[in-house]
Amino acid sequence: MATPPPDASGTAVVAIDLGGTSMKGALVDARGSALARLDAPTPAAEGGAAVLAAVLRLAADLAAAAPARVVGAAAVTPGQVYEGVVKFAANLGGWNDVPLARELTATLGVPAAVEHDAAGAALAEAEFGENRSSDCFFVALGTGIGAGHVRSGVVAAGSAGGAGELGHIPVYPDGDRCACGQIGCLETYASAASIARRYTARTGTVVAGSDDVVARLGNDPAADAVWEQAVEALAVALATTTLLVDPGVIVLGGGLARAGDTLLRPLSARLTARLAWRPPPPIELSVLGTDAGWRGAALLAWTARNASGRVPAATGGTR
Repeated sequence: MATPPPDASGTAVVAIDLGGTSMKGALVDARGSALARLDAPTPAAEGGAAVLAAVLRLAADLAAAAPARVVGAAAVTPGQVYEGVVKFAANLGGWNDVPLARELTATLGVPAAVEHDAAGAALAEAEFGENRSSDCFFVALGTGIGAGHVRSGVVAAGSAGGAGELGHIPVYPDGDRCACGQIGCLETYASAASIARRYTARTGTVVAGSDDVVARLGNDPAADAVWEQAVEALAVALATTTLLVDPGVIVLGGGLARAGDTLLRPLSARLTARLAWRPPPPIELSVLGTDAGWRGAALLAWTARNASGRVPAATGGTR
């Protein structure tokens, strides 16, 4: 796992979880404790340059609050990420080829790293989750669906940072068209947004989100039908994942995971039924919740510091 070096006493790292609507920042010491927490809105409506400026400002503010010397930094973000560059992130003001790791280093004067947000959450769940596992497959079930796979502390990023697009695995070859242009994607059936949308399409009743659909289960046939289709689609995708990468544990996070056992029990049963000749990996709910992102970023920051082989002198707001 990504752990601080023996000489890390009195030092800390800047960790940021960057989302489309908000960003969560933390200053994290060698024990994994947050010395400071700062959150800020993400000004995506103002464009990509405004988002970048806001991220760097948050990083500088965290470093300025440091009671210890800042020696590394990292951010986790949505979109496609490869070697410290956010190749594309539509909901970050339309980011294209933003060298975020380099920008963090220029701002703070320390080694920096950037990773996909689901991969960051997978790192955190592998290190701090309920049943720590060296092989963790994290599934973010929110407005969309993403995934991150960590094996022995290393993120499986793919050849160009494109791994983890679980939401766009086709689960129904003759199904509905996804917003991405493909047919029958998991995200079209099992994301929190699609569950609410599909219920509204069936009934004409507008619901605030998937939580409203879950609240109707057992009393509303339309809610039951939409939920059953979503769970089955997710079981199909996770069966494919299991057979392809053989994860040690599957952890469910994001807004849809708030359904708890209402999701976990039928999903586990359906995954077991779809794997005829092998047992399924255990499926768990995230215990870190919205803290998973910045905790994963902190682990990435310590890795970046370790790889640099040095503790740089304090610069800018660090001390």
